Amino acid sequence: MTTFQVDFQPIGRRGPCRPDESFLEFARELGIDLISLCGGHGLCARCRVQIVEGHVSDPTGADEEHLTERELAEGYRLACGCFPRGDCTVGVPPESLSTAMRSQIESRETEVALAPLVAAVELALPRPSLEHPAADADSLLAALRGRPGPRVDAVDVDVLRRLSPDLRTWDWSCAAIVRGREVISVAPPGSRPVGLAVDLGTTGVAGYLLDLASGEVVASKGTMNPQIAYGEDIVSRITYARNSPEQRERLREVAIAGLNQLAAELCAEAGLSATDVAEAVVVGNTAMHHLLIGLPTEQLALSPFVPAVSDALAIKARDAGLRLAPGAYLCLLPNIAGFIGGDHVAMLLATAGDWRGRHAIALDIGTNTEISLITPDGAVRSLSCASGPAFEGYHIKDGTRATAGAIERVQVTDESVRFQTIGAAEPSGICGSGILDAIGQLHLAGVLSSNGRIQLGSHPRVREADGTREFVLVTEEERGGRKAISVTQEDVREILLAKAAIQTGIGVLLAESALAAEELDVIVIAGAFGSYIDVENAIAIGLFPPLPLDRFRQVGNAAGLGAKLALASSVVRDEARELLDRVDYLELARYPGFSRLYGENCRLAAVEPAR
Repeated sequence: MTTFQVDFQPIGRRGPCRPDESFLEFARELGIDLISLCGGHGLCARCRVQIVEGHVSDPTGADEEHLTERELAEGYRLACGCFPRGDCTVGVPPESLSTAMRSQIESRETEVALAPLVAAVELALPRPSLEHPAADADSLLAALRGRPGPRVDAVDVDVLRRLSPDLRTWDWSCAAIVRGREVISVAPPGSRPVGLAVDLGTTGVAGYLLDLASGEVVASKGTMNPQIAYGEDIVSRITYARNSPEQRERLREVAIAGLNQLAAELCAEAGLSATDVAEAVVVGNTAMHHLLIGLPTEQLALSPFVPAVSDALAIKARDAGLRLAPGAYLCLLPNIAGFIGGDHVAMLLATAGDWRGRHAIALDIGTNTEISLITPDGAVRSLSCASGPAFEGYHIKDGTRATAGAIERVQVTDESVRFQTIGAAEPSGICGSGILDAIGQLHLAGVLSSNGRIQLGSHPRVREADGTREFVLVTEEERGGRKAISVTQEDVREILLAKAAIQTGIGVLLAESALAAEELDVIVIAGAFGSYIDVENAIAIGLFPPLPLDRFRQVGNAAGLGAKLALASSVVRDEARELLDRVDYLELARYPGFSRLYGENCRLAAVEPAR
């Protein structure tokens, strides 16, 4: 049978597809996990793709029912009913991918002019002799001065400790790793320096290994922040650290140990050693920043909530305990305030193309959510809100991390429930995107009242167990006799508290800027959780303003992308300092009427999402 070459982008997977094979079926063959709650019958409308190039089958009735005229004109189709009629390039929107698949994509990439602070210089040094008994370090510096560029006049002391035996082992040829006026490492000839970019989140850590000569990401990996054993949120960790110097040091040690392990694993994946890492850029909230390098954190939890330092820092990595190249530097982007750190600065840098010259909201949703409102003149107002861990599956009765088997998508009909799990595995619990989906769907289906109360008799899946109302997603029978997976009244309360914090933050920024929500040109949603949520369901519960869906941008781990950009370019680091000068910080808890606004927002929106 004739086949056509189908290329799925930006995932980069392609192959021959039969004309009788739908794009949903073929995507699954290639290991692309498109969301399909209805099993490919055109009912859920979640497997949307965009035909970028090539010819495909005509739109189906399901396409015309679920897609707007504009979307159809732009080439959008439901993958379950679309078939190739020639070679095709198919665009896959992030919202059509499962959590596990999107974790691989991480974030959008963006072009940056490479301007790393670190470079490798190939050298062939003269052998010392009785006639020319020059010191090894002097020979190294003399050879470097013979090349164009800034004068190099210092050698890191740890480099000096290995320099003499290494030069003799390599027969006087080497690659000098230079940062500014200093030699920070000496490696075998042909070595290329790499850099480490890290987004140190309260819950998760994302690490990227970059070739500093090309800017290419050679390895990436996500892991949990080991500090979570000492508190799920920022305030609990600050409280733990405040108890004694030993406990504060313990938090620092576990974070450093986690970063050292992450660096070693990334380098092993790339066939390198952690000693090849010549520069590290770490971004995180202000508490993570302070705990990482041993700064006091007590003042972060006390009014007026000020950081110990706001400027960008560059310190020797070894002084923080990182085991990298001998003289490698650890660089930390500037902090905005006590609860808005370098991770938010990194996110703003990475998404500037989305918000520059526009009225925009940019937010990074996590245990602590940072929100900025940017106006066309470049002014920035920022605040933070304690959204808590509920969006990440914590404090939810059947909550779980976003791993195989977690329910990540939910659709409620009049009589039943459709859901999708990560990896199409047997359901084991519900992750953050799934619980938000469920509550949005329950609200739209009339199961939840405006104050979030589960209504008895509103749906066959509503029941009362041990005095608590719940909505059953997966029954005991469906799980072969195991405990049902359900959304309880307390789960609804946890999500409403979290959404109220973010909704209030957005509302305060709009009021301070004298803007109506309708005047926003774009809402940029960053962070791991922000990448996975269904925007329509988020609007349904009031988390976001009821704006057309094309005004929303889900950008993935933009903080991690900003860290990569800062690692690759000194110009980006200068932009971070300049951005800091333009930020007006608001303390949300002290805003007049905050308690009243927060209380009002602990309810469900009465507005359905707009397309």
